[in-house]
Amino acid sequence: MGLAERRKALGYSQEKLAELLGVDRTTVGRWESGRIKPQPPQRRGLAIALEVTLTELDALLTQPRAVSQEAAGHQSSDHPGAGDPDEMIRREFLRILTVSGALTALPLDEAEALTEGVRRGAPADFTRMNSHLWQVYQLARSKGSVYPVVRDQLSTLNEALADTRGNSRPLLNAAADLFQLAGEVAFDANRYTDAAVSYSLAASVSKDARAFDLWACALVRHAYVDVYEHRYEQAAQILGAAERLARRGDSSLATRHWVAAVQAEAYAGMGDLASCERALDEAERVLELGTDSANGGWLRFDGTRLAEERGARYVQLGRLDLAEETLKQALAQSALASGQSYRRRGAVLADLAAVGAKRRDLEQVVAYGREAIRLAQASSSGYVARGLQALCDEFGPLSRDRRVAELGAEIATLSTP
Repeated sequence: MGLAERRKALGYSQEKLAELLGVDRTTVGRWESGRIKPQPPQRRGLAIALEVTLTELDALLTQPRAVSQEAAGHQSSDHPGAGDPDEMIRREFLRILTVSGALTALPLDEAEALTEGVRRGAPADFTRMNSHLWQVYQLARSKGSVYPVVRDQLSTLNEALADTRGNSRPLLNAAADLFQLAGEVAFDANRYTDAAVSYSLAASVSKDARAFDLWACALVRHAYVDVYEHRYEQAAQILGAAERLARRGDSSLATRHWVAAVQAEAYAGMGDLASCERALDEAERVLELGTDSANGGWLRFDGTRLAEERGARYVQLGRLDLAEETLKQALAQSALASGQSYRRRGAVLADLAAVGAKRRDLEQVVAYGREAIRLAQASSSGYVARGLQALCDEFGPLSRDRRVAELGAEIATLSTP
């Protein structure tokens, strides 16, 4: 029996199963065809919906898709050429990468001879639009709502790059910026592969533009993919390269301090408390730079998140007293007040619930866990969902309690496309 057969045996259509898991129907179709695999955070909810163990789910996923009337009926809409948004945005990435490579290969004198074809003002327009999109993304409760606008902006930028015959660097900078935002949207939705592709392309285009800060930030975001899949040593390697690039960038920007903040997460994952705290201390030096150290777009690190970052690192390292004190201080900040940033507040609440689970404090787990779930549901944030799914691994004997079991069941349904 394959995945499609098991779904049908339980009476689910692709649309119904997708609705239960919080994904698009085409995502279920791609799982069943074997074109993609469910991401780790999606596997638990899928197994529960199909009433199988994770081992049995693996067996279902390895079976070839049965040819059925339903599959045939949906074939055209599943095909990437029919408008699948994931495939569309990948194609735009590859087009821009191809164009940017051609532009940077032009000899300087030849490029200057063709400047009459440049669209006046276009680079500045793209820079302003990208900055606006970052602000919208930051304020949006559901990060995925920004996705269609980012895709349209990529298409427009691709056309501008294709028409450019002069100095292409401003447009390349805009492209590298936009790739990073597209990666953020994908990452928040647990689409790790799409996020990694976006960040890789951002790094490549930044390299072409010789934009060292952009380049370093693209590597930092790429390292996050490894961090969240617990590949801490690989993340540390990428961050080492980002650190070297940041030294060649603008010293008035916070790039090198952001690198240090993410290095602290990698070191915590490896259990290295001393290196983690050294990196956190380096990250806190961003406060000496002032408010201009973050540009509001591809570089948003200004030190305001350091309390929650430090608390999360102490949770990783098992320093529970330090973690709880630091996280509660973070929760008291106005930026994390109820009704403000659902994403950041939800992540801190999930960490506080994890502290309770490690201490076997049932009431703390339930109190913080319930509020974090509510925020994850309201925002559709994969970022908060990942923290809660990690919390389930800490339940241990607490999972025998009815309230904790109910929390686990609710967390299992938290998934994004």
